[in-house]
Amino acid sequence: MSAQEITFDEVAAAAQGLVNNDLPVTVGAVNEALGGKSALSSLHTHLTAWRAAQATQLPEAAGLGADAAVPTSIAAALSGWAQQLAQDAAAPLRDSLAQTQSDLASLLQLSDQALTQLAERDVSIERLTVELRHARDIASNALVGKAKDQLAIEGKDAQIAELRRQLERQLASSAGESDARLAAEMELVGAVTARDNLAAEVAELRAQLDAGRAARGA
Repeated sequence: MSAQEITFDEVAAAAQGLVNNDLPVTVGAVNEALGGKSALSSLHTHLTAWRAAQATQLPEAAGLGADAAVPTSIAAALSGWAQQLAQDAAAPLRDSLAQTQSDLASLLQLSDQALTQLAERDVSIERLTVELRHARDIASNALVGKAKDQLAIEGKDAQIAELRRQLERQLASSAGESDARLAAEMELVGAVTARDNLAAEVAELRAQLDAGRAARGA
């Protein structure tokens, strides 16, 4: 709740009420008497002026007689001077307080901005971490698939090489047996047919492997 500006008369009335009740006249007591919502800087200024005015009435209050009392004009001048002095003294304090409050507000704003930036950075880091983990999983799966394809190709190549060696041995044996040439030729024809069939099978397997690679690459 914002503080309320008060007048000199309000402060003087509250202070006099405390005096009448034999209570100490302090800033806190006067502020409480005024409802606890007064602007403390203004209250202090007015209370200082009131105290100065009370000081001018001390000779009469001490029983020195009416002749010893300070003239009204002088008392008013002293009261005005004391009030102005109190205001002048309090002005730098009010300016310093206002500057401090402004600095605190700026610091709070900067702190809020920094917290917001940190939260946004944490969200970005979390998102990038998830994306990196996903990319690693994809790369790992791709490497495993490639290794499997390579093993399958190497296995088929080994089978083809073995068949080629068998065919070469059969041809060499057939060339050395002239009296069994016809049988060897027939066997050769069968081997060639088997080779062609195997080659066709190998070609089909290669086509399937290529198609599988293309599908994974897409």
